[in-house]
Amino acid sequence: MEGEVPVMKNARLIPDTPTLYPSMLLGRTRAQRLPPFAGGDVHWYFLARNAIVEACRLLDLGGGEILMPAYHHGVEVEAVAAAGALPVFYQVDAHWQVDLADLERRIGPNTRALYLIHYAGFPGPAVRMRQLANEYGVSLIEDCALSLLSTDGTFDLGARGDVSIFCLYKSLPVPNGGALKFNKPRHGTCKKLRSPPMATVLSLTLSSMLLNLEMRAGAVGSLLRAAIRRLAHGVVDITRIERVAVGTMHFNPEHADLGISPLTLSIARRQSMDTIVATRRRNYLMLLERLDGLSPSLFDRLDPGVCPLFYPLWVNDKPAMLKRLEGRGIRAIDFWGEHHPSCDPVEFPEAMRARRHILEIPCHQDLSPATMDWIADEVKLALRASEPEMDPAAVAHG
Repeated sequence: MEGEVPVMKNARLIPDTPTLYPSMLLGRTRAQRLPPFAGGDVHWYFLARNAIVEACRLLDLGGGEILMPAYHHGVEVEAVAAAGALPVFYQVDAHWQVDLADLERRIGPNTRALYLIHYAGFPGPAVRMRQLANEYGVSLIEDCALSLLSTDGTFDLGARGDVSIFCLYKSLPVPNGGALKFNKPRHGTCKKLRSPPMATVLSLTLSSMLLNLEMRAGAVGSLLRAAIRRLAHGVVDITRIERVAVGTMHFNPEHADLGISPLTLSIARRQSMDTIVATRRRNYLMLLERLDGLSPSLFDRLDPGVCPLFYPLWVNDKPAMLKRLEGRGIRAIDFWGEHHPSCDPVEFPEAMRARRHILEIPCHQDLSPATMDWIADEVKLALRASEPEMDPAAVAHG
């Protein structure tokens, strides 16, 4: 596909998310079959966290409890609290499996909603949680921020909740974007949104294009990117232009009414989603085949319809692995190393163990088979250099 970059033996950069090719600013809009692009009652936001607040308001969840997974990013918890609801946590194990018995045990008279996160494209127990929501007369929120374009083989992720939340820029080369999809008739009207600052949209767009340049051009691209970034930061400092960050761990109420930028939707609707899904699946399976003997995999297969956001790598010494991979230009991410302060780590040891040991290896659509081979080789070298021999049973039993 257009985004795939061949392997380079010298200086290089492997971004953690897909980057923007200039050609993606032009071209035809494609008909899309997957949510939230396929239509329905969908509302678009600058960030997915804004959609969470609006979902809580329209579902009238303020003042009640929302059962949320102990394994979370933190910003979704802040968004729920900002909407006036009380987050109450349930167990998730180190393999990202929801403890359904624990979840049901925690449903009480003040429970208003169940909150399900689909991790990195892999489906959570939406069918059973839908049944529980119906049985207890509460709402179901499906958080698909990490699982855009994924299905469980039969249903699109996000189809079983009363509402579903999506994030665009984790999976697509867009500068911002979140969506709120209603699957049931809603009461009330969505709040009117204001346009995001144009300077922020252009800055994020330029940043993605510069990452693309560095990824393709190596050392020369790195020098050009650094020079342009210094110039851009200087302009921002002089003019005091408002900038809105994406990807942070915190919810800012001042930005809750920001809508999506038209540029984001324009770029997103030009993407070949089926090709993106196929490429991510191919890249993930390459890593699974190459790394399975060195690091126990969380998922030993890729079920039909799953669009993996990244490859979850289990390591003993996460800081050391991150440092080694960064030294080779691979932007692996410390996946959810921190928890929200309201979640007691002592009560949820399995979720905390996942935080200590799982990092994310890129497998997105920019990366060619040759590049994935190179990434696998570098990860293998880093594992052998910094990791004691791992027993696969350690993942399951600690």
